[in-house]
Order: sequence, then structure tokens, then C-alpha cells
Amino acid sequence: MCQATRNVLWDPAQDWVRQQNSSASLALRVGAGQATYHRYDPRRKQHLINYGARMIAAKHQPETAQGWLSTREIRGRGYFGGELSVLNLLAHTCCHEFAHLLQHSAGQRHYGSVHNRHFYEALDELHGSGAADATRHYLSEQADSAGIELPGTVFELPNPAHQLRQWQVGDPVCFGEGTHQKQGKVIRVNRKTCTVAVTRQARNLRYRVPLTLLRHSG
Repeated sequence: MCQATRNVLWDPAQDWVRQQNSSASLALRVGAGQATYHRYDPRRKQHLINYGARMIAAKHQPETAQGWLSTREIRGRGYFGGELSVLNLLAHTCCHEFAHLLQHSAGQRHYGSVHNRHFYEALDELHGSGAADATRHYLSEQADSAGIELPGTVFELPNPAHQLRQWQVGDPVCFGEGTHQKQGKVIRVNRKTCTVAVTRQARNLRYRVPLTLLRHSG
């Protein structure tokens, strides 16, 4: 994804970006967690795009892919024909973060106004110009060369009604990963979330947890 972002998206755009900021550069990295973002360091005049390894893993399964904004964008805005697949989700993620870079370079990213009209104009242009398709093709080719499975098979999202039927008040559950994992009991089943009571260091806490992130425990 880092190579696709640099070779397919950054290379054709960097002259325009440097017209706005002559010293602008781009750094790309993969983080260990879910966090996936674009940031700009004004001191170093450097754009940074971070792709989270757990984000990539989450987008390999319909159950965990459905909570991401990229999923809603593909379906809601008709990107890649509105079809969800691992390959489409990861290619779109590259475009989503790069659209933030373009938005920032145009001076249209502001506090409290991140996914605004200017952002979606940039994202629409990446898809409309063929850059998103080129990113998808690049990822597919590089994955094949490296022997990595990156499915282009279209998948359907789980039925929300079926997910709701999995949970009942009193069920022992867990959510989160690693040192951030929490365990508790369901105290309310909502339309898209469960309210979970967690006891931690003698404190009684409540969390509204998306259905897709809950797992049975005990």
C-alpha cells in the first residue's frame, strides 16, 4: 500500500503539491495497530500517511470491514461500482488517505471540518480520473508477485438482524485487542451496538460497543 501510494498517487501529483508548498515531501509507514491516518508536520514540511496493520486485517473479513468509513464510502458513493472486496477496500483506503493530503495541500482541511466537501471532491476525482483503478491494479500485481493473497472476490456484509440475535442481556463478552482488551457483560442490546458493563480497578464502566467488535467470552 505504501508503494502504491507513492508510485501511483504521489508521483503524478507531487508537482502540484509542491506548487502549493515547494518543500513538501511524503513519508509512508505501516503501524502495528488499527490507526490509519494522514498528518502534516509543518516543521519538517512532511506529509505522513500511516497504514495500520490491524486495519488491513480487519478489511479481510466482512464482519470487521463493515465498521470502516471506507466501506460506507464505497457503497454510498458507488466507488468501484459499489462492490466490496479486500482489494477494493485497500485500494480505496490508499485513495482516502491521499485525498486528505490533497485537501490539506489546497488549504481546505480545518479543525472540525475534515471529511468536508473539498475532501470528497478530491476523493471523487481520484476515482473519476482512473487513479483509484490504477491503485487497485498495482496492489493486485504486487500481491501476486509477492505471493500474497489479496482477494478481489466481492463479499456481502452480514445481516444486522442476524447479528442482533447473537447477543442477549447477561452474555459474557470481550472486545479490543492485546493489552486493550476488555471483558464484561451485555446489559443492553441496541440496534447497532451492545452496552457492556466492565468492572475495572473497582470502577464500574459502561461501553457502547459495535456489534462487529464483540466476541463471546467465558
